[in-house]
Amino acid sequence: MSTIDTLTEQRVSPAPPAASRRSARLAGLLIALVVLAAVLVLGIGFGARFLSPGEVWAGLVDSGSPYYRIVHEMRLPRTLQGLIVGVALGLAGAIMQALTRNPLADPGLLGINAGASAAVASAAVFLGIGTFSGYVWFALLGAAIVTALVYAVGGGRAATPARLALAGAALNATLYSYVSAIMLADTASIEKMRFWTVGSLASADFGTIRRVLPFIAAGVLVALACARPLNALSLGDDAASALGARPGLIRVMVIVAVTLLCGAATAACGPIVFVGLLIPHLVRPFTGPDLRWMLPYTAVLSPVLLVGADVLGRVLGSPGELQVGVVTAVLGGPLFLYLVRVAK
Repeated sequence: MSTIDTLTEQRVSPAPPAASRRSARLAGLLIALVVLAAVLVLGIGFGARFLSPGEVWAGLVDSGSPYYRIVHEMRLPRTLQGLIVGVALGLAGAIMQALTRNPLADPGLLGINAGASAAVASAAVFLGIGTFSGYVWFALLGAAIVTALVYAVGGGRAATPARLALAGAALNATLYSYVSAIMLADTASIEKMRFWTVGSLASADFGTIRRVLPFIAAGVLVALACARPLNALSLGDDAASALGARPGLIRVMVIVAVTLLCGAATAACGPIVFVGLLIPHLVRPFTGPDLRWMLPYTAVLSPVLLVGADVLGRVLGSPGELQVGVVTAVLGGPLFLYLVRVAK
């Protein structure tokens, strides 16, 4: 058979129709929700004492169960806080990567969580503020200032991944050095904040969850509203304007969303890194660059990582525990090094 005949007989598989892609993505999202539910059960089941699924259920619904107090006062608040903080950090990372077109963008790596931490530490040490309702406003202010500062120092609309990473790394190091310095200057604050500064869910309670939830819910709504405009902005400012988007407004919305999500999450459990970096990269091969799909996937799978890391820390550190911020840093470090190597 001639080469021409061979080439004629070859068939190129047609691209899957939009309906098939949509069905596949919906199926994947349902699977992700099942995985999230399983991880949440593990989050409630693991601790100083392992609880089986039956014991977890009894502890949830039966006030007379010997496991009721364990579940409702210790395990459930911790797991729920991991859920909402995971959603916040994952969405913040995804929209930051989309806005800056920087695959290295992450609230922890760019110093945003450090800004919130520095503001909270200052409020605790210098003003004596020790309640969430008091220092959450400082966390939001610190996150907002650093978000705008990193974006401006990195070059704004002309920012490159390398410049943003360098600007974020410099601010990150400076702010964490500041936090360490003021904690050492006030020894009474060291014990109170030593777990919080590495990122921990150990002190979770329903009071904190009730206070942090409105901020994170507002941030989630703003982030989801940015999905379609950010898709347009990825084509460039001129193309986005031609499509009816307003680039300036989009950037303000993203800064507002990141401020709410990162400020509230950091105030609740301290700075946690790599969640906003890992999950968007993991889901992008399945969702493509379309944020209308990427953001829901990220919102579901980010808590899987955070709660799963918390469970892993309790298992590996038994009878104590490894703080969740330490576990996510260990898991995310190798991926970050890889992304630095391949980033343009």
